[in-house]
Amino acid sequence: MSEENLKQIKISIQEYCKDADRDPEDVILIGASKSQSVDKINVAYEAGLNHFGENYLQEAENKIALTNKDITWHFIGAIQTRKAKKIAELFDWVHTVENIRVAERLNSARPTDKPPLNVCIQLNIDEEDTKSGIKKEELENLITSLSHLENLVVRGLMVIPRPRETEIEQRKIFEEVTKIYKSLNQKGMNLDTLSMGMSSDFGPAIKEGATMIRIGTAIFGSRK
Repeated sequence: MSEENLKQIKISIQEYCKDADRDPEDVILIGASKSQSVDKINVAYEAGLNHFGENYLQEAENKIALTNKDITWHFIGAIQTRKAKKIAELFDWVHTVENIRVAERLNSARPTDKPPLNVCIQLNIDEEDTKSGIKKEELENLITSLSHLENLVVRGLMVIPRPRETEIEQRKIFEEVTKIYKSLNQKGMNLDTLSMGMSSDFGPAIKEGATMIRIGTAIFGSRK
């Protein structure tokens, strides 16, 4: 983990926000810490990063137990139904909800002494067979069906678009997501979160309205 890497990303966020006439405070930087050690997470935390995203429950449990309690933890991996209970107990955010069954499991397992679990619906924006997420036509029905779950709050959408070669192409797909998001809000969905943008495309994502970006390699370096 390089403190210089983190510093440069924060500078980039400020520059991208300035280009888009946005407030940098409106963009939350999540350190995607899959395969990273507790020591690296602690170094990043001491350098000012307090949001971290994990893909695998078993790996995350140890990290959550051994790191600062002020950290906000985001689950950003695929959810196995049998692991939903533990995910609901440990995490503050879940970015990868894609069906009512998993949502109901998360809702019923959320401890009553904790605030409602923040969730994003994963949208398969490119409709790739190999990716998780739902189609845009299914979003409204799913979000509506989750509204009665008292221990969850649907905050917004999460996307992982297929790679694009140019910034113009990257911005175009993120713009499409933002239009979908705004359309849902016009229908009364009250969403406030767009989780989109990773190490290779967080600039275009910010320019098109991302409120959370998930950065791994650009902070921690390549995984061994």
